[in-house]
Amino acid sequence: MKNIELPIPHNEKERLAALKRYNILDSLPDNAFNDATKLVSYICGVPIAHISFIDESRQWFKSEIGIGVSEVPREISFCRYTIMDTKMVEIPDTLLNERFKEDPNVTGGFKVRFYAGIPLTTPDGYNIGTLCAVDHVSKELNEDQRNALSIIAKHVINQLELSTKNIELDAQKKIAERAVLAKDSFLANMSHEIRTPLNAIIGFTDLLAQTKLDTTQRDYIDSVQIAGENLLLIINDILDLSKIESGNLTIEAQPFNLKKTLKHVYNLLKIKASSAVELNLFVDTELPEMVIGDQGRLNQILVNLTGNALKFTEEGEVTVSVKKVNETDDDYSLRFSVKDTGIGIQEEKLKTIFERFTQAEESTTRRFGGTGLGLSIVKQLVELQNSEIHVKSKEGRGSEFSFTLTYKKVDYVETPIEKLMEEHPGKLKILLCEDNALNQKLAKSVIENFGFELDIAENGEEGIDLLSKNNYDLVLMDLQMPIKDGYQTTEYIRKEMKLNIPIIAMTAHSLVGEQERCYDVGMDAYVPKPFKQAMLLETIKTVLTKDTNQPPKRKIDLLFLDEMSCGNPNFKQDMIDLFIQKIPNELAQLEEAFNTNDMENVKKLTHNMRSSLDIFMLKDLSNFLSIIEQEAIMGKFTSESLDKINILHCGIIEVVKILKEL
Repeated sequence: MKNIELPIPHNEKERLAALKRYNILDSLPDNAFNDATKLVSYICGVPIAHISFIDESRQWFKSEIGIGVSEVPREISFCRYTIMDTKMVEIPDTLLNERFKEDPNVTGGFKVRFYAGIPLTTPDGYNIGTLCAVDHVSKELNEDQRNALSIIAKHVINQLELSTKNIELDAQKKIAERAVLAKDSFLANMSHEIRTPLNAIIGFTDLLAQTKLDTTQRDYIDSVQIAGENLLLIINDILDLSKIESGNLTIEAQPFNLKKTLKHVYNLLKIKASSAVELNLFVDTELPEMVIGDQGRLNQILVNLTGNALKFTEEGEVTVSVKKVNETDDDYSLRFSVKDTGIGIQEEKLKTIFERFTQAEESTTRRFGGTGLGLSIVKQLVELQNSEIHVKSKEGRGSEFSFTLTYKKVDYVETPIEKLMEEHPGKLKILLCEDNALNQKLAKSVIENFGFELDIAENGEEGIDLLSKNNYDLVLMDLQMPIKDGYQTTEYIRKEMKLNIPIIAMTAHSLVGEQERCYDVGMDAYVPKPFKQAMLLETIKTVLTKDTNQPPKRKIDLLFLDEMSCGNPNFKQDMIDLFIQKIPNELAQLEEAFNTNDMENVKKLTHNMRSSLDIFMLKDLSNFLSIIEQEAIMGKFTSESLDKINILHCGIIEVVKILKEL
């Protein structure tokens, strides 16, 4: 064969750049390409077929049949000519072709007699490779076969485009995940950094309010207290919104006194109503005393809606009403309404008022204050309870917000509980582990005001040292400290020092699962900063009167299991036995898979375990599994994943223990 100069496309530089953009060279086998190659071989009836890509020096085979090598030098390939063309190159008989009749792969090698190659052309017009059919005998393709090869060639390019888009999307997804993680981390840190000085502001203001003040000073103090409370509400709104968006806010199902909750909301907001506004509470006479649901979230919804109504009503009335609209053997449906005679909302603004950072008018924020987050949070809290919130309003005449929630019935009637330790607990010696100087000073003033003695440790190690030298009745434990944080210190006190002294967590942080983790490491109670003096004192009383060896006991709802069993006690017992045998083993497998970053096994185990936990209505633990499963699907565990695994471990151990007692 004559020496023929290697043909080079006029746009070779751009063509190579287009090829590299797909990142296809030297990649692993792919079923989609292999199937396309088999299809070419079948349609054309040839023993040799391939999908190849040509770079500066070689022809690399992404998929091939009948060749047996991964690449050949570019200068000996037939396809170096095909990429110069815009259409299919077909050679019925290579022995009759002047260019190829003396080629080593015609006279020997692969013994090529028939060749058909179609360039693989990118959407922007660059020939980066070829799709080929080759035979040892001469032949000619019919029109249907040629059309089929063209279609398959387009399919190959589409597959490359799709793969590239997926890679880009995956990269964008990782950027988004990092952004979400950064946002969550920022919000958690912001919570701590703002709450820490706010704790001091509110705390010292409370102390100042207890001193003798003249009328003007009292007025100033009241204003500072209101400003502090408003700032705290804004911080809590932002943190709640973050929890809802990340799926980490769950709705609890615990018995609570509905009428007391409504009365509490009324009493709380009554003092905020101006003298020109009358706040009314209308309760259906058929309203149940006790229900099962999330008391805290109902309280939050009603306080937000009623607070808004009072804020936007300068004269007239605000009416909160609750009516029973339906009752079954198992639950009640209750309609809640908050109606006012305030400024009202323009009709065109009604669709947007539930959007975050949105208020009906720009002037509303300047005139009445607020972040515009409240209604967005209310809407999502209502939707988390499988309901919808509705609004009716006329500008200048007032508004009404309403929603219907379904609560399960309670099997027992609440009995009055004698208030614990009505009397002062007497002289106490308390150890405070806290590194912030302002918080140390505040706590010292508050604790001494209670009549207790206080020692202060700057960090966990100092706290352990003081505990080993002195006798204390109680430890107040900040969670974020240098050297040894609150968790590490508590674990050391419980496991190494073997002390049962009551420990109360005090933190300005607001991470999901933090309260559960406090209990898991051995703390007895949890007080968020900024703390109210009355709340702290009540918590101190509570932990001193309960058995500190007994952490808060979980309640297991077997209602769904009862329904499944249809009255068959043997079936119910079998399900409980199966849970006890199966779940701890699967938990151990999950922990091992998590520690080794075995994402596939984590996905499989979390999915399987969730169905079992859902049967026993363990919503909080099932929610942790859902979050871990989603992280495994995304291929990356977040900084809180280990916390969730630890909480899950403690929760399942507790559940198994309770089920064994049954």
